[in-house]
Amino acid sequence: MLVIKLKMVEPEIKMLIPKLLAGKHLNMSIQNNRTAELWKSFMPQRNQIQHKVTSDLISMQVYPDQFKFVPFNIAANFEKWAAVEVSQVDNLPDGFETFELQGGTYAVFPYRGAVMNADPFFRMIFEEWLPASGYELRQAPHFELLGEKYSNTSSDSEEEIWIPVTKK
Repeated sequence: MLVIKLKMVEPEIKMLIPKLLAGKHLNMSIQNNRTAELWKSFMPQRNQIQHKVTSDLISMQVYPDQFKFVPFNIAANFEKWAAVEVSQVDNLPDGFETFELQGGTYAVFPYRGAVMNADPFFRMIFEEWLPASGYELRQAPHFELLGEKYSNTSSDSEEEIWIPVTKK
């Protein structure tokens, strides 16, 4: 068995201002992962969304209250979004909805690598960084900001992982 030890990455602590998102969502779990289905539904219509603030994509997870990250239950359900930030909502494509992402404190981790190899990185965040950080999770959506350097299959892909936190 190959064990990869990741170097602890220190996040940047940022204050997120509220954002208005437009996109699509599905309920899923890691065990019943429907992420590919969600993005295949979203991507063909994304250019029809008016009033986009940036070209960045947002992959967001809305976890129910009391969701456990340690130990992680791969069968636990959550809501997953494929979205973009918009300044206002006019004439959304069929099947699209809005989400008001509230502001707050986030630990922002840079991630470089293929998405399929991100599991150890997320485990490092929740099992190592968070317990030692002086922060605890805050009940708010988690999301990944997928900018121009993002490519879901490339080992050179870059994204930001936003984890909602509050001081202990």
